[in-house]
Amino acid sequence: MLQHENNKSLALKWRNSWAIRSFKIKAIIASILLTIILVSFPRFFAIIELRKGIYLEDALLNFLPSIDFSIPIFIIIWATALFLFMRILQSPDLFLQFLLSFLLLCITRVITISLFPLEPPIGLIAIKDPISSIFYGGKEVFITKDLFYSGHTATQVLMFLSFRKKSDKIITGISSVLIAVLVLFQHVHYTIDVIAAIPFAFIVYRLGKKIASI
Repeated sequence: MLQHENNKSLALKWRNSWAIRSFKIKAIIASILLTIILVSFPRFFAIIELRKGIYLEDALLNFLPSIDFSIPIFIIIWATALFLFMRILQSPDLFLQFLLSFLLLCITRVITISLFPLEPPIGLIAIKDPISSIFYGGKEVFITKDLFYSGHTATQVLMFLSFRKKSDKIITGISSVLIAVLVLFQHVHYTIDVIAAIPFAFIVYRLGKKIASI
């Protein structure tokens, strides 16, 4: 009985949110734009992969051995995404805020990757992620020049910022640090890519939250 009442209350919460015109318009427009960007990603990354960039001297990467952490990276990223999805089902406000923030994250990554052509770090080991690879052009395609800034780190930090319960933040805060460390060991990003991902994630989170509340 209690579960039934909770489900009814949750359904009512979503119906009330969709009844608000601004909520509906923002959600629909953001969903359309995000879909366009994600569908365009394979072509974008294919172009990026063909251009010439510059190598960066990175003392930290020179010190760290190259180790394949694809499996733990995959598990952490998608377990956190599933956890966030469960929270989003309970909160229309969180849904809209994260949707807008993630849209802005994708847009800013397209801009920064376009503006800062870089060659992949020496010792790079491609991350094997059968889900993310869909947006890169397929599981046999490995994109190595989507460098500045780190999408894995920024997405993980954005999810951390989006959670509202203290216990959720503790768990995802630790996992965010792990992702930052693991992508460096994998040499898929320069140190500056990972460091820059943190303020970028914070900026898109704040902007997404502000737009959602207008």
